[in-house]
Amino acid sequence: MFRRFSAVLFGLTISAMAISGGAQAAQTDITIGMQLEPPNLDPTAGAAAAIDEVVYANVFEGLTRFGSDGSVKPALAESWEISDDGLTYTFKLQSGITFHDGSEFNAEDVKFSLDRSRAENSTNAQKQLFDSIDTIEVTDPETVVITLSAPNGALLFNLAWGDAIVMSPDTFDMAKTAPVGTGPFKFSRWVQGDRIELEKNPDYWGTAAKLDKVTFKFISEPTAAFAALMAGDVDAFPVYPAPENLAQFEADPRFSVVVGSTEGETILSTNNKQAPFDNKQVRQAVAHAINRQEIIDGAMFGYGTPIGTHFAPHHPAYKDFTADSAYDVEKAKALLKEAGFENGFKTTLKLPPPSYARRGGEIIAAQLRQIGIEAEISNLEWAQWLEQVFRGKDFGLTIVSHTEPMDIGIYAKPDYYFQYDNKDFQQLISDLALETDEERRTAMLQQAQEVIAGDYVNGYLFQLAKTGVANAKIEGLWENSPTQANDMTEVFWND
Repeated sequence: MFRRFSAVLFGLTISAMAISGGAQAAQTDITIGMQLEPPNLDPTAGAAAAIDEVVYANVFEGLTRFGSDGSVKPALAESWEISDDGLTYTFKLQSGITFHDGSEFNAEDVKFSLDRSRAENSTNAQKQLFDSIDTIEVTDPETVVITLSAPNGALLFNLAWGDAIVMSPDTFDMAKTAPVGTGPFKFSRWVQGDRIELEKNPDYWGTAAKLDKVTFKFISEPTAAFAALMAGDVDAFPVYPAPENLAQFEADPRFSVVVGSTEGETILSTNNKQAPFDNKQVRQAVAHAINRQEIIDGAMFGYGTPIGTHFAPHHPAYKDFTADSAYDVEKAKALLKEAGFENGFKTTLKLPPPSYARRGGEIIAAQLRQIGIEAEISNLEWAQWLEQVFRGKDFGLTIVSHTEPMDIGIYAKPDYYFQYDNKDFQQLISDLALETDEERRTAMLQQAQEVIAGDYVNGYLFQLAKTGVANAKIEGLWENSPTQANDMTEVFWND
């Protein structure tokens, strides 16, 4: 794409004009702002959303992928057939694909990757996505047959997650620091603490990217993010961390502001195995001590939708349980007294870097203080949070946005970081995986929402809004976030 220009042609003067810059090519590089730096770049070996924000659809691909509207689309799989009993999926792969190192992609790579992700010793954060897979068979270089132990109506959806991407057995061990994928961009370099650079893959099997270079710039402080955008050091911040500045950007014709939805259930995560949070009445008291709207207004400047369970309000199966944990200080105090904590107690509130957590944490600590709970705030860097809270389970309370799509199944994992162990709920999720009828699936999903809302597993705060700011000339960025991704495959400058 080229800038519009005019010229008066006198003999050979057009050549001189082109050399002197009379004709200018459209910009083909872009710098994207991100608040968090990923701990590594292997989406099959880490739970941090920032990993997929860099590599999903850009560097790595799976059999299927999410579109910008949340739909499941073909990716490395060109097409598929499902047997009448719902147990056998035959995937026909795209042809002529190579990895970024030039090696050939084939069905053996798919088998290797999925077997690795579902292996007993797998470190995949979403290993349950593959629970229904019984066998994976390669029938020819372009055909993979996945046989299930029982029907799973969510299989194609599950395979679209970043946790299900395909790697080569020759380079998978490089993925954390120098990933080699099949996507439209190749990894170029990582300047730790500053940026990650990608470059266009000239041998991409699909539609070529319009950009030649993408730089992901890590800016943790909201004030620095504002300054970087205003100075043009960053071209876009798809998830802008300071919503208080949005009105200023909206008034500036140099920028476009887009407010969309995300899959991010923002919750006051509670350690269900740590006393006194192993007591349901205490968890219920905490829930009634929370004023959601005050948190949304104070931490997010009004951007966010209140939730009463772990489910996105824009999903057709969502049920509104916010009334069951309505703000009621006196009820919260009474519940604490019944639980034997009339004088309250002390706990920890460990907060990761995002502003929703840091700002929200200050507000929630003040709200809990009204019922006698003293929450000692610790501000952690992302790596510290993953180590202490997510892996170490060393916390009382924390605040985090769960951005994975329709991830209520995490409540069926008793070893998950908030350590909720309900055998009936686990059975419900197992039954859901086997159900293919949409009406019955909806009813089961609503039952699942009701169970965790009624057990007050966590404090359910709000659905995170996607507040993006970009140079007004940029097109193709996602408005909504059906998964955690900065998909750059269709982004371009409209000069």
